[in-house]
Amino acid sequence: MPYPIREKTHVRAHSHGCEHRDKALECALEMNMVNHNAHRASKMDCVNCEGLISGSGEDSETSVPVSITGKRTSPMEGDDLYGLRDRKFLLEDKKRLCALALAAALLGILLMIIHAEMCPAVYQPGSKSALFINGAISLSTGCLLVLIIAFHYKDIKLFIMDHNQVDWRIAMTSHRMFVITLELLVCAVHPVGAYWEVRLSYNTSSAAPGPLCVTGHYGRAFMNLELLLSVFMFLRLYLVHRAILLHSKVLLSASYRSIGSLNNINFTFRFVLKVLMNKYPARTLLVFILLFWLTASWMLTLCERQTTAAANHMNTALWLIAITFLTVGYGDVSPNTGCGKVVCLLTGVMGVACTAMLVAVVTKKLALNKGEKHVHFFMLDIQISKRIRHAAANVLRECWLLHRTNLSQGNRREHRRHQRCLLEAIRVFRHLRLKQRKLRDYASEMVDLPKMQMIMCDLSANWNNSYRELEQRILSMEQKLDELNHCFQQTSELLSLFLRQRTPEIR
Repeated sequence: MPYPIREKTHVRAHSHGCEHRDKALECALEMNMVNHNAHRASKMDCVNCEGLISGSGEDSETSVPVSITGKRTSPMEGDDLYGLRDRKFLLEDKKRLCALALAAALLGILLMIIHAEMCPAVYQPGSKSALFINGAISLSTGCLLVLIIAFHYKDIKLFIMDHNQVDWRIAMTSHRMFVITLELLVCAVHPVGAYWEVRLSYNTSSAAPGPLCVTGHYGRAFMNLELLLSVFMFLRLYLVHRAILLHSKVLLSASYRSIGSLNNINFTFRFVLKVLMNKYPARTLLVFILLFWLTASWMLTLCERQTTAAANHMNTALWLIAITFLTVGYGDVSPNTGCGKVVCLLTGVMGVACTAMLVAVVTKKLALNKGEKHVHFFMLDIQISKRIRHAAANVLRECWLLHRTNLSQGNRREHRRHQRCLLEAIRVFRHLRLKQRKLRDYASEMVDLPKMQMIMCDLSANWNNSYRELEQRILSMEQKLDELNHCFQQTSELLSLFLRQRTPEIR
């Protein structure tokens, strides 16, 4: 059986008061059914289809895919399958570009750290080594910018494919343009001072070396600028959350996506982070805290390097960041520069947030599950029930003793003692009843709703069965009543016949 050959028939029509485009497609389909043996596109003037194609005074062109038999191909055999394939390729390209962009960002940060640690201890400012490393940093920054632009280009193509749009300018909203511009500005930040220091002699008369490979030629303001640009390079780590989102099993799983689309769930980084915190809470928190600790410690070292403070060493910075993160703050070490104070402030804020998450994780780990709650509450209920029975027995005993004292006309002192004991027994009994009521109210929480729902479903099923049995019995009773009615009618007919036969004999 030959495969259908797809061809496109172009219909040109002048729009004299044209209104409906769908009728034009039907007209083109009819003409294709007439000329189904033609293998090339044929242009004709649609005189009989006037007013079918909407336009604004210009010629409009409509393409309809047809097969040799003149029928349109099935959507699953045509553009939809190609669209799904292209969408899969675009998602793979986005993943690949995001991974390369993250690698370029981490390479630039690593080169910046190497440059800050080796200069001027290993090589002097303005040397070829400094120029080479700064050139590598700028080259990685340029590659990162190109990868960011390519990533957003693929994202726009995916948006156009998902929304069946033709014009790419529809996807360029103000929010998207702002996000792209902000990402390019963040990724373009890097120190470039070594380019300006080429062929300049190193100022050895300076008391303390600068935070980077910078001479004292431009003064302290330029050193602060280089320091700020070096610290801002860590903003490139925002690409980590995008890489986690695009490489997560949640986004790659077809079952997750199908169920999420049915429940109107957006697969954002927040959702993926919640899934990771639910599946691997301790591991996720540990990795984040370690990475943040090392990064903040080195940033603090970089900020305090231009001073003679104790925090300009890595071991002291690790200690300061740790006690600030834990919100202890002994006060033995403190930052002196504004950049170091900002780093410590952000560390304190992150420490409070991580402490809250750690408390939530530990609480979840220590919480009883459904079975353990049932066992615990059941045993508590049994214990309280025993205590209630003992308290009720004490109330009855004190009542009998008080009644016997009244009958025996004993002394007033013993009478008052039994009254006090009776009141105390009544108080204990009421307290235990209230405690049992609170326990049962607390036990019937959300975890027991599925059980109650199952019980209600069973009761509903039993009621339905009883209703059907009642209906069957009513129907059987109706049938028996009909039979009895029929028997009564037959009996009355026989009686009337018998009476008619006996009447002439009596006469």
